[in-house]
Amino acid sequence: MKKKLLQQAYSPEDFRKRGHRLVDELANHLDNTLNEKSEKVIQWNLPEDEYIFWKDFMKDGDETKLFPEILKHTTHVHNPRYIGHQVSPPAPLGSLAGLISSLLNNGMAVYEMGMAPSAIERIITEFICAKIGYDENSRGFLTSGGTLANLTALLSARKAKVQHDVWNKGHHQDLGIMVYEEAHYCVDRAAKIMGLGEKGIIKIPATSNFNMDISVLEEYYQKAVKKGIKVFAIVGSAPATAVGIYDDLDAIAAFSKKYDLWFHVDGAHGGASIFSPKYQHTVQGIDQADSVVIDGHKMMMMPTITTALLYKDGNHSHTTFSQKADYLLEQSEDEDWYNLAKRTFECTKTMMSIQWYTILKTYGAGIFDEYVTTLYDLGHQFGKMIENNPQLDLAVKPMSNIVCFRFIDDSLSPSELNKINEHIRQRLLEDGEFYIVQTKLGVIYYLRTTIMNPFTTKEHLDRLLERISAIVK
Repeated sequence: MKKKLLQQAYSPEDFRKRGHRLVDELANHLDNTLNEKSEKVIQWNLPEDEYIFWKDFMKDGDETKLFPEILKHTTHVHNPRYIGHQVSPPAPLGSLAGLISSLLNNGMAVYEMGMAPSAIERIITEFICAKIGYDENSRGFLTSGGTLANLTALLSARKAKVQHDVWNKGHHQDLGIMVYEEAHYCVDRAAKIMGLGEKGIIKIPATSNFNMDISVLEEYYQKAVKKGIKVFAIVGSAPATAVGIYDDLDAIAAFSKKYDLWFHVDGAHGGASIFSPKYQHTVQGIDQADSVVIDGHKMMMMPTITTALLYKDGNHSHTTFSQKADYLLEQSEDEDWYNLAKRTFECTKTMMSIQWYTILKTYGAGIFDEYVTTLYDLGHQFGKMIENNPQLDLAVKPMSNIVCFRFIDDSLSPSELNKINEHIRQRLLEDGEFYIVQTKLGVIYYLRTTIMNPFTTKEHLDRLLERISAIVK
């Protein structure tokens, strides 16, 4: 059988030619977005229209225009007017490191399928553990996203705090976790995947500041116990996703010690403030957590998707899963840190540690401080701008780079105001000059911004508020 297509697909020279062209196209894209030569952050299209476009392109499109068309039809996170979801504009060097991972394709289940990235992963996680304030007994690993990391941490909590062997023998009693009612939805998903059900998710109400109400922890814990629920973990948010407000981690730590609960911190978004001397007070008490999650693709400038899961007691990082794959792993009483399939859900995973290591080696830890501090400073400044605008209402004084606000008018009903704010967001989306999102707090609809680009300025935010005022008029 002839292998003409295979030879073409694996041709080093074809790769060189296409690679040079693609890097040039991406560099031009960075220039156009960072320097705002392109007028729009997003060129909005209806889902059905987008589907038809790409279906037609598969049939008749010019292959050499594939990548340029993808650039046109995606959201430009490097544009300073991208103020939407919690996804960073990745440092270009981190993306190049991702290319190495994609081409070498070492799955990293066992050491020989990822020698360098396995060793590098240990170095990176030890570095983050030290920043948290853990000692040399801590350990961690990288995994594909905060959702998977939070689930793994709660499985570790169950194994450590529940006496019977749920992993092998199933549930013998009702189990539960305590978590703030506005925590990221992935915590709910994790609990339900684990079979806890609705009654096993003990939701702690919010304070007026939109974080966990510490004053009712005792009450909610005792109610659960009376119902026969074995509470084994409590989750603190750093911060809660909707409004960017941090829970009182010191208070949660004290409560967890009182009842011997596993204390987990979901710091997927804001755990990176450990790198900012100015804002590390937001995570005071994080060093008392049994486990911590921090996303590299949120506040650490990595491409999606990469998350660090860190354990105060490193033994928990390799005893969560009691499973055996004879063709891959040998049973061992030792830590065996270099065989990562023993630690994670993933057998095959990308060599994501290379991205962290490359940025850290090239720029040093100071770049993480600059990034977090710049964005949090601007979030606080934006909050003050909104407070000074009589047409706008700030949901809560920002603690991070997440700012929620809405247009207000005393002559209008709450439902009318909700419709107007929904309309503002939709108009902004269709115009494409800015990209922001939305959230609901109780029954109130808010515009939600997350300042993710370190090159966003006060002038950009002034312009956003001007556009909102024009839409309202």
